[in-house]
Amino acid sequence: MTGREYPDRPWVGIGCIVFRGEQVLLVRRGKPPRIGSWSLPGGAQHIGETAEEAARRELHEEAGIEVGPLSLAIVVDAISHDDDGRALYHYTIIDFAAAWIAGEARAGDDASEVAWAAPGELSDYDLTPATHRAIAAARDALARVQDPPRANAPFPF
Repeated sequence: MTGREYPDRPWVGIGCIVFRGEQVLLVRRGKPPRIGSWSLPGGAQHIGETAEEAARRELHEEAGIEVGPLSLAIVVDAISHDDDGRALYHYTIIDFAAAWIAGEARAGDDASEVAWAAPGELSDYDLTPATHRAIAAARDALARVQDPPRANAPFPF
């Protein structure tokens, strides 16, 4: 057991969805849960660390890159059950969106591989539906930052 199996509370996970132009950074998980699966960079938040500090640390550890300002993209619960239906893993994941600014992506720490994937290539990576939703939410979050609503503009609903 890893100490995170069969938790008595959810673990806080922090992710960073990074774009370089239209491409998004993906990592292949090198450790459980979901070892060998493609996903987004991220990991557990440490005590005394802000969510944004955790996002930048995890991104640096897993991919060796730097990003600009972070925008909240989405919050996801990732729960894996055992054969008896008990929660084997439970993470509440706070995903930030950001644009790449520096560094050559390389696998490190929990990642065994990294890739920059264009939108039309995402199906090649067998991503979970939640990962697809997170990527879409991150694109929306960055678009809002790049084109914020005008002060006196009517609400779009």
